[in-house]
Amino acid sequence: MNMSTLSRADLVRELLAPTVCASSVLPLHVSDAVAHMGMGDLPETELAHRLDVARELLLRDLREQMCNSPVMSSPQVLRDWLRLHCAGLQHEVFLVIYLDAHHRLIEAEELFRGTLTQTSVYPREVVKGALTRNAAALALAHNHPSGEAEPSRADELLTQTLKSALNLVDVRIIDHFIVAGDKVVSFAELGLI
Repeated sequence: MNMSTLSRADLVRELLAPTVCASSVLPLHVSDAVAHMGMGDLPETELAHRLDVARELLLRDLREQMCNSPVMSSPQVLRDWLRLHCAGLQHEVFLVIYLDAHHRLIEAEELFRGTLTQTSVYPREVVKGALTRNAAALALAHNHPSGEAEPSRADELLTQTLKSALNLVDVRIIDHFIVAGDKVVSFAELGLI
């Protein structure tokens, strides 16, 4: 099921739908009913589905927050969104977060997808995406499925190449993040931007 096509109301219905009872016997006490509805009683596929629905709702809420106020005025929102977006990925992805002149979210795009250890990033496509969306600034992000959050020399060189290319069209890179499990490392905080 493609959850991105469902409305918020549909997602909430999916999340709160009653579990299908394994037997037709009704619980005799409220405490039995509550215990029966607990997550521990859900079949693994239903639990996974509900977690996916909850994840989609959280991603939407965080995205809305990034649209309504400057992304870096509350960087934790962006970090939380990145962690959720990259959760469980077994391959590298390169994300571009397009921002307006006030650094509010225009769009977040998974621009490139790679293998377990690398992703090819083409500066021309990043510049083209920024111009198409009339972005004034970008935040970049990619994940490290290995769990190692430190930027590599190749990550640093790519960031500088993208920064140079985007400067030609008057678009700033405000940060580049590496997501590794629950860790998010900021190039700006490390002095690499």
